[in-house]
Amino acid sequence: MARKATGKRSLFVMIIGLFLLVVLSFIHLTQGQADYTVSQLMKEVWVEGRIQDIVLSLRLPRLAIGILAGGALAVAGAILQTLTNNPLASASTLGINAGAYFFVVVSMIFFPTLLGDFPFLVALAGAVLSSILVVVLAGKQMEPVRVALTGMIISLLFASMTGSLQLLFENQTNGLFLWGSGTLVQLNWSGVTFAGPMIVVLFILALGIAKPMDILSLGEDVASSLGQNVRFIKLMAWAAAILLAATTVSVVGPIGFIGLMAPHIVRMLGVRGHLQIFLQSFLWGAVMMIGADVLGRLIQPGQEVPVGAMTALAGGPWLLYLAWKTAKSHTKGDRQMGGTLKPVKLPVVISIVAVLIVAVFALAFSYNGMAWSLDWMKPVVWNFRVPRVLTAFIIGVLLALAGVLLQGVLRNPLADASVLGVTSMGGAGAMLLLVAIPAIPVQYMPLGAVVGAAVALGIIMVTAWKNNFQPMLVALMGIAISAFGSAATQVFVVKAKLAVAAALVWLSGSTYGKGWEDVQLSLLFFVLLIGPAVYLTRSLDALTFGDDVAAGLGLSVKSTRVWALVVGVTISAAGVAIVGTIGFVGLVAPHIARRLVGFRHLPLLVVSGLLGGLLLVTADFVGRILIAPKDIPSGLVVALIGTPYLLYLLRKMK
Repeated sequence: MARKATGKRSLFVMIIGLFLLVVLSFIHLTQGQADYTVSQLMKEVWVEGRIQDIVLSLRLPRLAIGILAGGALAVAGAILQTLTNNPLASASTLGINAGAYFFVVVSMIFFPTLLGDFPFLVALAGAVLSSILVVVLAGKQMEPVRVALTGMIISLLFASMTGSLQLLFENQTNGLFLWGSGTLVQLNWSGVTFAGPMIVVLFILALGIAKPMDILSLGEDVASSLGQNVRFIKLMAWAAAILLAATTVSVVGPIGFIGLMAPHIVRMLGVRGHLQIFLQSFLWGAVMMIGADVLGRLIQPGQEVPVGAMTALAGGPWLLYLAWKTAKSHTKGDRQMGGTLKPVKLPVVISIVAVLIVAVFALAFSYNGMAWSLDWMKPVVWNFRVPRVLTAFIIGVLLALAGVLLQGVLRNPLADASVLGVTSMGGAGAMLLLVAIPAIPVQYMPLGAVVGAAVALGIIMVTAWKNNFQPMLVALMGIAISAFGSAATQVFVVKAKLAVAAALVWLSGSTYGKGWEDVQLSLLFFVLLIGPAVYLTRSLDALTFGDDVAAGLGLSVKSTRVWALVVGVTISAAGVAIVGTIGFVGLVAPHIARRLVGFRHLPLLVVSGLLGGLLLVTADFVGRILIAPKDIPSGLVVALIGTPYLLYLLRKMK
């Protein structure tokens, strides 16, 4: 009886999905610069003429690739969620899309013939590498938060390297910006004829392993006891998911969140069993993809809004909901912070770091990438190079202080402003200001960044208040906010019609062109915020021993978390407002400091601040001289340095 009811429900869900897909498809075919109505479409598409030419050569291929890509990503997401036992898994959240896109960009620059001849193999290589990194770094248990953080860091690594290449080789990659945000634009049927057969074959493969996946979802031990070859089924499932994602990326770019949302919606509608889940996910993934493309063209008629950005704008809130549910079902949220039990004496550490800072300052003041000059009072040095270096140092200090506070309050060594979504929402806020008020001077962009960071903090406060700011919940919320902010930024960049290179520079975080006014503003922020940060160190020391011990010592745990989050996010917002979205400093500097001076937060704050300043000045110097007279944004250099270190740390964490 229950099986009969489930079957009826599945049929009903499929009928609704098909109806929506048909309606959205008709709307989709009428959108574009060539205007005609649905009735004209129905009458004139059958006869030779303008409408038939437009539909057959441009709009129908776009619709077909949208249906195929949406279905492929949704099925890949459903497979990955079962394989990793993780409701947050999809090709985008595990970094598979980012890896595939990075390899496409590398091929476009260095091996353009290879990309032209074998686009699928290029994307597949990147997708496979990302998947291997996730499996190796996340561990056999595939613990949801660990998998989500691993996927996010891998995505950041590939995004940083991709951004660097796009800036260094602007001419070769100029046409990739829109495609890199995910777009269904098709100029002929070649994309459909290439991707269609592969997606159909892989979809049939997925349906073929549906029953074994049902057994696998009961647990590997149960599946083995029932005679299933678990290793073979997992290998086939991983292959199907990776190939589906790679095929999609090679044709339409990295489109996220479809693979996350569609399987969940199908399950919420009462569909059970992997055979039905795969069938329905394909259908509803297609509905969501076409719906997102329709919505994007309604928002900006006549201008291409990346469909990947539209899916992420819808997927960000959905990921917030899933993060909240996941955190509620997993109470363990603490992580080993990875500090030393035999700290080096603080004066020794400070002396060594101070010598390094002086040496890097001298190099940065004296060398511009082409010539040496020890006359630091020369106008070109004093008015441009010196304030730039000083600004980088102070901002590096601030970002490191924020990292210490956020890692301490969340008891998570992977927490900082970029993981909590503060930097990405700050960037989105700045871009929104440019879109809303196009005539506003660039000097007012920091105001938008501060508002965006405040919104990120507000979302975290509202969602985590009732759960006493559980560390796992806040971390997962941050991942969702970060994804939403990045997607919003993509939409705003396209809508504001900004130059691609200029937008990438600011969004990557840059100390380029900073003057004495920026030094003064940075110092003002430092003076205002260092006091509250130092005051919180004793409370964070108590939190190190856990909530129960801290409460037993008379500490108000919720109050401490609120104030530490507020101060940490405020410091991060100050940094974003001045230099853009620089991440990783707040992640890397506290880790290094913790291995030198241990767990106590006051010495940790001091050493982290100095190391953060040193790291950002070094990154600024390297970015300035590497391809002089051109600049590589400091944020990209820091990310390229910091991400491998973080992946190493993640591998060591148990």
